[in-house]
Amino acid sequence: MSEEAVPKKKNENALINIAVNVVIPSVIMSKFSDSETLGEVNGLLIALAFPLSYGMWDLIKQKKFNFFSILGLVSVLLTGGIGLLSLDRKWMVIKETAIPLLIGITVVGSQFTKHPLIPKLFNSFLDMDKIKNAFADINQQEILDKKINSSSYLIGASFFLSALLNYIVAEWILVGAPGTAEFNESLGKMTALSFPVIAVPMMLVTGLILFNLISTIKKSTGLDLEDLIKQ
Repeated sequence: MSEEAVPKKKNENALINIAVNVVIPSVIMSKFSDSETLGEVNGLLIALAFPLSYGMWDLIKQKKFNFFSILGLVSVLLTGGIGLLSLDRKWMVIKETAIPLLIGITVVGSQFTKHPLIPKLFNSFLDMDKIKNAFADINQQEILDKKINSSSYLIGASFFLSALLNYIVAEWILVGAPGTAEFNESLGKMTALSFPVIAVPMMLVTGLILFNLISTIKKSTGLDLEDLIKQ
């Protein structure tokens, strides 16, 4: 098959992702969930329909299931369930804390199995075969293994940090009883704050970890960045 015949996979649009998962639900819950507009229940359902539909569409488009995508959908369903059942707000705080905590435990725990998660993530965008061969040529495989392991543990630890930040933000922002306009409005504010307060620091931490990993690979093997990235 020629190179031109191979269909190119489109990258996900980050702006659409943020709009559907953060901006639109936040606006609906903050501004259109009172009794004079959509109402408490309809406002919550319509707001959560956007990230839920987007998540399901992405799973269908990718034609494969993965732990993080499923957990994201479960998180949206739990948010809706807690609101519709009018459970105590503590359950929303627990949910917000438990999701990243579960991811962190899974990431770290997978390091003790035959199929650790983070090396698979690295392999999705780094040419690990070429990198491993380069380290084998200089008889320094141990350096690569140690660096990948330490990077994996650090990424796992970043989710523990996210759990702590989620707990602080949820305790600070969430007010009122689930199922009320006051709660929906505070949930919208929390969703809006989750990007600058939680997502951005997480991305920066992960970026620093990857930068350090790639720097070590380049320094040890002499490979250029374009040699490391999968084509």
